[in-house]
Amino acid sequence: MATILEMHSVTASYGSYPVLVDVNFSLREHDFVGVIGPNGGGKTTLLRLILGVLKPTSGEIVFGEGIDKSTIGYLPQISTGDNNYPVSVTDVVLSGLMIQKGSFAKFSREEKRKAADILGELGLSTLSRSPLNQLSGGQLQRVFLARAVIGEPRLLLLDEPGNFVDSLFESTFYDRLKELNKKMTIMMVSHDIGTISSHVKSFACVNSALHYHPSSEITNEQLRAYKCPIQLITHGEVPHTVLKNH
Repeated sequence: MATILEMHSVTASYGSYPVLVDVNFSLREHDFVGVIGPNGGGKTTLLRLILGVLKPTSGEIVFGEGIDKSTIGYLPQISTGDNNYPVSVTDVVLSGLMIQKGSFAKFSREEKRKAADILGELGLSTLSRSPLNQLSGGQLQRVFLARAVIGEPRLLLLDEPGNFVDSLFESTFYDRLKELNKKMTIMMVSHDIGTISSHVKSFACVNSALHYHPSSEITNEQLRAYKCPIQLITHGEVPHTVLKNH
């Protein structure tokens, strides 16, 4: 499989504080990586490095052939405070094409139809003309997902996408990601290892260092070896995460 990106001895810092240290990592085409680890361990920093928002303190990131900012889709962490812009749902989705077209480009009829199709697939057709401030957290999450994928990226980065996914849409959401993974590589930051282990193909455990685990099956012993302080418990065949005092 083709290589999407490689990190060679990458260290990233905020000021004098190193967040990621000596990271070596290779991401292959059509992988679906669940990025897990403790708060402050560097998960979001990893995505910022890939996006080019943050530059490495040392080391280098090498992208595969045909991979650049215009071929990376990004769904950031969403909060309900992100819905105060005086724009419609369709406008937000179409804005995902601006990195390819430029800020002042007009959208074609075909592009508008494409936005409508994606909104339909995500169950948002009836809200296409609604302003963002009328949406629930789950609906807002889906709108920003539509924006992230409308440009048909080669690499899709998702930062805690399950925060506002309601229970009614959860299975549809992950089914949609499965279909997208046939066309693109996905990296998804999540604290919910129990849920995502049923959907991802591999794990990256991030806690200052990065340990890549090339399987969706991961044990407590492996998590401890990777220095990821996450406890995994299984009830039958369904894994989920719990606090230590569970």
